[in-house]
Amino acid sequence: MQLIKSFKALRPSPEKADEVIAPPYDVLNSEEAREMSINKPYSFLHISKPEIDLPLGIKTDNPEVYKKGAENLLKMINDKVLIQEESECIYVYEITINDTMQTGIACVASVDAYEKNHIKKHEFTKPVKEDDRVMNITELKAQTGPVLLAYKNTIIISKLLTKAKEEKALYSVSAPDGSSHKVWLVSDPKEIQSILSEINSMESLFIADGHHRSAAASRVKNSMSKDNENHTGEEDYNFFLSVAFPHSEMTILDYNRIIKELNNHTEDELLLSIEENFHVTKSLEQCRPAQKGEFGMYIKKEWYKLKIKEDKIDKEDPVKSLDVSILHDFLIEPFLGIQDERTDQRIDFVGGARGLSELERRVDNQGFKVAFSLFPTPIEALIDVANANKVMPPKSTWFEPKLLDGLLSHKI
Repeated sequence: MQLIKSFKALRPSPEKADEVIAPPYDVLNSEEAREMSINKPYSFLHISKPEIDLPLGIKTDNPEVYKKGAENLLKMINDKVLIQEESECIYVYEITINDTMQTGIACVASVDAYEKNHIKKHEFTKPVKEDDRVMNITELKAQTGPVLLAYKNTIIISKLLTKAKEEKALYSVSAPDGSSHKVWLVSDPKEIQSILSEINSMESLFIADGHHRSAAASRVKNSMSKDNENHTGEEDYNFFLSVAFPHSEMTILDYNRIIKELNNHTEDELLLSIEENFHVTKSLEQCRPAQKGEFGMYIKKEWYKLKIKEDKIDKEDPVKSLDVSILHDFLIEPFLGIQDERTDQRIDFVGGARGLSELERRVDNQGFKVAFSLFPTPIEALIDVANANKVMPPKSTWFEPKLLDGLLSHKI
């Protein structure tokens, strides 16, 4: 089955790239986006967060927001800030941060392969977020946020990408988080085919980040195909914008939990209760778990190290053996009363890039009662869950660094 293909990217004119690039739409709130876009008329935030160009307080799902995004996209195309590739190409995408480098393939992935589970999922989606992406794609008639895919690396692919990087980079830009992003254009048909054939010979690809974007692309494809009497399956709406990286190069950070209530326990009662399932020791410093099965807990301005008791772990189940599952099953649900972390308003999530001091700040200053730090979920665990056709708990993985919005988009 075809997993990925080349495409005619919509991308910045090279001299405008630094002015266009923006963080992903879902890592900024509207206020942060407004601040970041000041005096930046070509920032992609005018497309990905178009509420910044409308009155304060407008809801992000207001139809006017989506219309404004489409208007801004069209203007940047008409002003030649964004240009479209004349022929179908693929792109080599390299990200470097803190001396760590990952090199992948920017392409479009098959919705058909996604629907037949050859591009595998590991998370449920939230209907409201999925609806937002459907409206966004439909109004823009473009996919502007790439889905992050993982593939099992091969020596052949590594050599092909290394060879492509011998040419001059199309873009070399720095993101607000300090990461460096380089993109190389691969336009030679033989080189394109060599890379595509290697990926398309694989049994599966894995969605690392972008479940709502891929699910929305599927819904848009099904809607557009019904309205197209001459549907062939080759139209651009049959594919979604992606960047695929080798799994061995991808970095997952911890995805931590903060909770507003103690379910009618006092702090001391909670500490005593959780000893049923965990070994609990006080820590004199911030507790960053060093291995699987360890957790940090910040409560009443003090840190504790928790270690799950060995007999509690179901090592045979790829989901139940995840640290996020262990914390939920043996602490968050039985003692704090939170059954569904996707919908319960008493729990929030903090990506590891913000550090453990952010957990302290939220507990000390924002009304939360307790915070938990986790050991990062290994990429191999994600693949095991996806291969078992199971689903991880919400907010199990935080991939870092993030792909930029604006460098490559896909018109449909």
